[in-house]
Amino acid sequence: MTSEHVASTGPEYDDSAKPTRAPSRSPFAADSDALISPLTMVLVRHGVTDMTLVHALSGSGEVGPSLNTQGKIQVAKAADALYRIGRRTWENLAHVSRVFASPMTRTQETGGALGRRVGANVETDDRVREIHFGEWEGLTGDAVAEQFGDAIHRWRHAEIAAPGGESIPEVGARMDDFLRDVARQHAALAAQGKDEPRTWAAASHAVAIKSAVGVSLGMEPRTWGAIWPQPASLTILRLHVDRDGDIVERHVLCVGAPTS
Repeated sequence: MTSEHVASTGPEYDDSAKPTRAPSRSPFAADSDALISPLTMVLVRHGVTDMTLVHALSGSGEVGPSLNTQGKIQVAKAADALYRIGRRTWENLAHVSRVFASPMTRTQETGGALGRRVGANVETDDRVREIHFGEWEGLTGDAVAEQFGDAIHRWRHAEIAAPGGESIPEVGARMDDFLRDVARQHAALAAQGKDEPRTWAAASHAVAIKSAVGVSLGMEPRTWGAIWPQPASLTILRLHVDRDGDIVERHVLCVGAPTS
């Protein structure tokens, strides 16, 4: 766990504000009696920055850039969409009660908008950060191809890491660790007598979100590049968790749902 991670039992997280709903078990689990109520994770891609608009690689090697004016409008709409979950959309899901964000500026700004709308403090978690592009940071795909040949295609198919950066499977591993960790936190709350469905959100990034989907579907990492969540979109994963906090099943409810 990183030093930036905030545990669910900390003072910033108040689960008592959540409406109580009947447990919802998976109809497909071999031993559904061992399951607690599900945890839904909404992964929100940040809004656009100036680098997004020129298709420059913007990873976790640099904390910036900030959202531009268009991106700020986008995340305000994404925050409204997040608030509607369990109210006017996705009515079978619990209201969003918790918000994580990567430490990058654009996701901190996105997470702030989400948190203000649903009434939650933003918890920074380094595991949901964008991939580290290393020497490719700030370059366009064409510029990478010009300088490094077919390396960007090999990177996209999960064969190599960017020079000085991360590989796509490495991002999948840390996103999987994040999902398993929040599942354990959800189970810990259930063990305290709060066995109820929960919906939590995380402001994250394109490669991180596609990696979380790929891991959840058991896809080969070389195929994850076919998943592409648009800026300020919602990707929803439902985790069926047992009493020990282990994820028994993962359901991908939607990928890259637009919010504007």
